[in-house]
This record gives sequence, C-alpha cells and structure tokens, in this order.
Amino acid sequence: MNLVNQMTIGLMPLVPKFIVGQVASRYIAGETVANAFATIKTLQGEGAMATVDVLGEHSESKEQAAEAVKEYFKIIDGIKAGGYEANVSLKPTHMGLKLGYEFCREQIEQVVARAAEAGIFVRIDMEDRSCTDDTLRLYFDLRKKYEKVGVVIQAYLRRTVKDIQPLMEAKANLRLCKGIYNEPRMAAFKNRGIIINNYAFLLENLLKAGCYVGIATHCEETIWQAERIVHILGLNRNRYEFQMLLGVEPALRRILISQGHRLRVYVPYGSEWYAYSTRRLKENPAIAGHVMKSFLGLEQRDEKVQ
Repeated sequence: MNLVNQMTIGLMPLVPKFIVGQVASRYIAGETVANAFATIKTLQGEGAMATVDVLGEHSESKEQAAEAVKEYFKIIDGIKAGGYEANVSLKPTHMGLKLGYEFCREQIEQVVARAAEAGIFVRIDMEDRSCTDDTLRLYFDLRKKYEKVGVVIQAYLRRTVKDIQPLMEAKANLRLCKGIYNEPRMAAFKNRGIIINNYAFLLENLLKAGCYVGIATHCEETIWQAERIVHILGLNRNRYEFQMLLGVEPALRRILISQGHRLRVYVPYGSEWYAYSTRRLKENPAIAGHVMKSFLGLEQRDEKVQ
C-alpha cells in the first residue's frame, strides 16, 4: 500500500461526506430504485446487461433484513415491468445471516421465489471467509427448489479449488471473482501472479464441466486468459459472460462489448452508500487514493481504478 493510500485510509473519518460522495457517484447508481433503473437504461444503450444490488451488509435486526427483502421486491417488479436485461445480487449478511442461518435462508427464499415468478435470476454474493460455508450451503439448499439462482466464488482463497468440485457436479451458474476481503495468508493467496493463474485454472475447469460463468474482473491480463480459454474450448458466447463494476474500466467494458462478448455491470444503489463506500475504500487502497486526489482537487474523471 503506497503512502498516499495509507494516509487516506487513516484520515477517512475526517474526509467530508460530500467528497466521498463525489468519488462514490462513479461506482454507485444513487440512493433510490429510480436511480438504479436510470443507470440500467444507460448501460443497455451501450449493449450491457446489469445485476442490481441493494447496498447493505450485516443487518443488526430481523426488521432490517425484512426491509431489505421488500426493497428487492421493488427491484424485481421493476425489472419485469420494464423488460430490462437485468438480474439481482444480494448479500447473505444483509439478509440476516449473522442473525441465524434459517432466518437468512427464509429471507433469501422470499426474494428467490418472487424472482422465479418473474423469470429473473438471483445471485448470492460471497463475503468474507466467515460466511463461505453458509453461503455455499444457502446456494445448494435453494437450488433444490429453484433453477434461477447462483453463487460467487473467489479465486484468491486457497479452499476454492475444493469448493468448486460439488459446484461443477451441479453445473452451477457462478460468478468467479478474485476476492477483495483482507484475508490472512493462511486462507488466501497474496501473490498477484498466483491469483491470476488460479483464476484461469478455476475458470477452465468450470467451463469444461459445463458451468455458466460470470467472469468478473477488470484486469486485462485475466481477461486475456479468459479469452484464451474460451477460444481453446471453442465455446459459444452464451456459455459465459464478462462482469464488471459500475464506473470501473468503462473503456475496457466497451471493448469487450464491441467484440461481441456478453457483459454485465454490477449496479449497486441505496441509502447505505456512505457506509458501503468507506468500507470499500478501506478494503481497496487503490480507490482510497482517488478520494485524497479528489479532496485536493487533483482527481481526473477519466482516471481508471484497478
């Protein structure tokens, strides 16, 4: 971590909220469901699909989790009514995972059932390693009843090579990402080259097994590896898609779309944008540097965050 980023993280409580908001506006659609749909329309104009996430993690009460469910109902109903090329993503801790597994499953099932009626896919996001076992269990429990449900796996975790075995047997619909949480070396690879190679290894095995994979990355080296694997396997472009975060590498996003790849953009929104942003700034020091540049008036709108 360079000195500027380290200083920014330490000074985050002192950075005015509106400055964080200026940076966050590149990566978050806004506070309302209307903001999310406006962003989806813009993305569809570029030829991109979307997955919508209601911001929130670690619900502290059952009432808070229940409110999140209601918000997802609004998104699902809006996607159906508007005929958008979009699905939804949700976090288990937002749905009450820390309040109890069964309660969380019931909340997520409400969302999945509502989405199933509308023909909409639901992705269960992966959080830190304390949630990994329960998240995979949630996926397999719900998959027994619902087809349009998927999960996320993280290439930097050492355990993932074993975790994909039952997922390959189930021909799961997966998002494969590198992982952003600050995990100990015992649990996660720390070397960038090893993570990229492990990503490619996992992707090749998943695609060979017949899994549909959302290839989630902004790293051009990883994208090249993915394109190499797809070419060697001779896959049709309906067997996978690329996925990127809103506001990150839009130029590369457009390149992939122009090449005929399916591409989906992660569109987060909600009133909890500040808490989300500050957490992500701590987890991703590269973005933290942009906050300091913006605070000093040095931020350029066309800068790219890896």
